[in-house]
Amino acid sequence: MEQERRHRSWYLGPIIVVTLLVGVLLGKGWERTGHATETYEELKTFSEVLTQIQKHYVDEVKSKDLVQGAIRGMLSTLDPHSAYMTPEMYKEIQVETKGEFGGVGIQIGIKENRLAVIAPIEGTPAQRAGIRAGDFITKVNDESTKDLTLMDAVQRMRGPKGTKVSVTIEREGTPEPLVFTLVRDIIKIESVRSKVIESNIAYIRLTQFQESTAKDLSRVLKQFREQKLQSTILDLRNNPGGLLTSAVDVSELFLGPGKLIVYIKGREGRKDEYVSRSKEQPDDYPMIVLVNEGSASASEIVAGAMQDWGRAVVIGTTTFGKGSVQTILPLADGSGLRLTTAKYYTPKGRSIQSTGITPDIVVKPKPVMVAKAGEKEKEGETRPQKSKEAPMPGSPRIGDEVTSKNNGGSTNASGEGSLEEDIQLQKAVELLKTWKIFKELRPL
Repeated sequence: MEQERRHRSWYLGPIIVVTLLVGVLLGKGWERTGHATETYEELKTFSEVLTQIQKHYVDEVKSKDLVQGAIRGMLSTLDPHSAYMTPEMYKEIQVETKGEFGGVGIQIGIKENRLAVIAPIEGTPAQRAGIRAGDFITKVNDESTKDLTLMDAVQRMRGPKGTKVSVTIEREGTPEPLVFTLVRDIIKIESVRSKVIESNIAYIRLTQFQESTAKDLSRVLKQFREQKLQSTILDLRNNPGGLLTSAVDVSELFLGPGKLIVYIKGREGRKDEYVSRSKEQPDDYPMIVLVNEGSASASEIVAGAMQDWGRAVVIGTTTFGKGSVQTILPLADGSGLRLTTAKYYTPKGRSIQSTGITPDIVVKPKPVMVAKAGEKEKEGETRPQKSKEAPMPGSPRIGDEVTSKNNGGSTNASGEGSLEEDIQLQKAVELLKTWKIFKELRPL
């Protein structure tokens, strides 16, 4: 069973996927006579509608387009993360998990029944422009996103390198919409970044959970071990997720053997547990995990496991709350289906769906001071704003084209924590510095 699970494509990222009509309708229900009869009657109605459209609709339409539209409509009745992928989309999602794809660098999901930014990907046009986790996307190229599926929204924002796309954003604290004109680029994701802070603290930033993430992380941890570093900060902020197997493999590196990392429960209540198979006991050094509202799915699995086992102190703000599992199913014509098949739970049985991981220590990011677009920002100086909350550096007026960068109050453009401006990172470093002192205290 364990081997079977390892070879299935569980994907926890924030986009969506679909099924083929025949594949859905010819499921287990056909084994029961009553259900088979009911389904047959419904298929008869579907066939009649299809025939009438082909005969009488004012314009000639292709059967393929009608069937694909019906499939999309069928899946839209389920949840925002289940969707149909054309052969081209299916190829894209396979490339995406390997760390390179085309677009503007926005990971999206559905929140409050609206199209939301889970997180901008670091070093991409979206991140440099100042798009933030928690923003709501209301228009793409002046077309409303209302009733759009996630996959359709992704397709609208992707395109050839060098072409432009306009994105209209609604942001809390900003009274009027913000319009960002983004130039598409090839998005390359380096999932593991690291450096040494304060001469003896290992800082590791995970930007996404890809196939190679755990292997790359293991290599970094080995280097830090050889340097005899005494503590670690694992930064999962604005990490929108990725592969479930990658999240499990990453957690194994910190938890050691025999630890339950996550379990999933599907429609029939069956419980599939993912337990650490590592044979090595990791070093028992102090550890901090940083999270924010842009930490989703696989990031929440790792943070939840660390928190439940008491392996690390979680610092930051409450995470996104995507606790559902999508299985990617290939279809016969080269298309694919991403279908929500289960929900995942932390080792202590907490469901993260719609609630997220609450940090042990809540630390909100520092409010960002801004200047006019193109001007150099001055510390403590802002221009007058109508909104209660100042926008990020380089945030545009309506219609502005944006080329400036944004650090989001968490990481700089390179993706590494900036200790001078990052309050959450400062808190983590402060806690690690005092950790050893308090641990060595003994009552008289």
